[in-house]
Amino acid sequence: MQLTRFQKITLGISGATALAIGTFITLAPHAFYASYGITLGPNPNLLSELRAPGAGLAVLGAIMLAGPIRAAMAPIALAVALTVYLAFPVGRIVGIVLDGMPSGSVIGALAIEVVIAGLLLVAFKPMRTASSGRDRIVDQPG
Repeated sequence: MQLTRFQKITLGISGATALAIGTFITLAPHAFYASYGITLGPNPNLLSELRAPGAGLAVLGAIMLAGPIRAAMAPIALAVALTVYLAFPVGRIVGIVLDGMPSGSVIGALAIEVVIAGLLLVAFKPMRTASSGRDRIVDQPG
């Protein structure tokens, strides 16, 4: 799959963001969550439950970053990016509905996730249309 410059940049932003956040959560969960106004205690169970998805997010970010570098990885990188950046906002919206309004920093994270999801959808829209078959020209016997 050949990517346009805009698609490469969009996957790069998606991947760098996920890799950075996932790494920060994995290596320094107290500092990361303090930036959201959340104080974590020394509970190893809670820290493990936070570090594990943080590591997963970091790995998914690395996969997203592979897309612009290796053409063969682009479809996988796109699927991963859309999964992450559509699922996170959905989860946050479910939280708002069920738990109430979070802090401004969490709403800010939601906004960033929605913007990145929007960029991904815009950047890769022609691919969805072309692969749907609507743009194919078929020779018919005459």
